[in-house]
Amino acid sequence: MNKPVLSKQAFWDVDMEKIDFEKNARHVVEKVIERGTADDFINILNYYGFKKVKELSLQALWLSDISINFCCTLFKVKPTDFRCYEKKRLNLQHWNF
Repeated sequence: MNKPVLSKQAFWDVDMEKIDFEKNARHVVEKVIERGTADDFINILNYYGFKKVKELSLQALWLSDISINFCCTLFKVKPTDFRCYEKKRLNLQHWNF
């Protein structure tokens, strides 16, 4: 299978020729969801498939609340289904003003 074509928007810090798309699948999906373009997202859906992108997004180490809400709508899941959501809730910061 051909590697997906992804923009530098999400992968500005990575040599695209050296990415192992199978070994680093979760990281690729996480970066595309968080910082990629709509075309990047379509390309990873075509490359990995809907089910695998869903599974990988649920295992992401970090996603913004906006990205989690987008994935909830797309994949028909709850925010609490995300590994990173639970981790965020366990590490709440208290700000003193």
